Amino acid sequence: MLKSTITPLLLVALVATVCSCESKKTEFTGTVTIEGKLSNSPEGLLTLSAYTNEGTSLLDTIQTNNNGKFSYELVLDGPNFYELNLMDEKAIRLALYDEDVFISYDFEAETSEIQGSEDTKMLQKIDDITEVYQNEINSLNDEYYEVMADRDQAAIRAIQEKAMQLEANHSQRVKAAIHEMNGSFAALAGLGMLNPRNDFSFLDSTVTVLHEKYPDMKMIASWKQELDELRALSIGQPAPEISLPNPEGETVSLSDYRGKYVLIDFWAGWCKPCRDENPNVVRLYEKYKDKGFEVFGVSLDRTKEMWVKAIEEDNLTWPQVSDLKYFNSEAAETYQINAIPATYMIDPDGNIVAKDLRGISLEQKLSELFD
Repeated sequence: MLKSTITPLLLVALVATVCSCESKKTEFTGTVTIEGKLSNSPEGLLTLSAYTNEGTSLLDTIQTNNNGKFSYELVLDGPNFYELNLMDEKAIRLALYDEDVFISYDFEAETSEIQGSEDTKMLQKIDDITEVYQNEINSLNDEYYEVMADRDQAAIRAIQEKAMQLEANHSQRVKAAIHEMNGSFAALAGLGMLNPRNDFSFLDSTVTVLHEKYPDMKMIASWKQELDELRALSIGQPAPEISLPNPEGETVSLSDYRGKYVLIDFWAGWCKPCRDENPNVVRLYEKYKDKGFEVFGVSLDRTKEMWVKAIEEDNLTWPQVSDLKYFNSEAAETYQINAIPATYMIDPDGNIVAKDLRGISLEQKLSELFD
């Protein structure tokens, strides 16, 4: 399917505003015209492709006249995303439904201008945000490879923290852009950059509005189905029970620790990022365990030997359980874990209050809860 920090209060306002958007159905005529003017263009053809749930599908080729102008009438069966490829040198994404679009592009200056389709203009904003984020990540990757060569663990950790912050900032920028779209289906291009585990409420409210406005759009139906499957694990929902053997073979249950804040920590002895995070969790566990904080380790190891060895080497003193079934673990399937490390924070009543806390985000959450 087609990630300026915002305070939590503002995020609530954003979601509330999205939920209250007017959901009138837009008039649909069935055709739009794609026109444009290319300057300093090379020889070649334009190709038009449509995005589908499976990828992209080539629709047609378009020719320009001697002045670099082109015009094409597109028949639609509803709102959708398209890609106009300009001589294999530039690709422009389009969001088309009820408005014609005019595209200007100068191959020498590498500048483009979109007129007409407001949905396409909104899509362009998402693409611009994505480009900024990609440049930030590329720069950070360069730093990461340098410190990896020096094996500077402190620097590596600092870069990992910075990457998490970049992702969070990107998420907030995308949400702000979607908020300004007032129910345009172009928001779908931004939703794909958000993490459903952390941004479930925002995604759910946005998709609800879009589904009311565009009830027959397949991409929205796919999002709705995915979110329905995730609903049981969203913030505020009761945490599903986990009952598995500990290293001594005794069954231990998550519910045994009701009355405390519990960090469910999905990890494994073979997982280097998990092992790198363990010293941070050990430090915070020692700081807050007497204030009502517990960690419930769920290992996705395959062998007991590797699991127990990692517990001893990393000095993990909190409860540990595992059925030694890797990602086929009963608990991993229940909590839809497809990558580790992964965490859920559970409140004393057994409800989910946060997800994927680690590093500085875990420290900040615990400070918020206990200090």
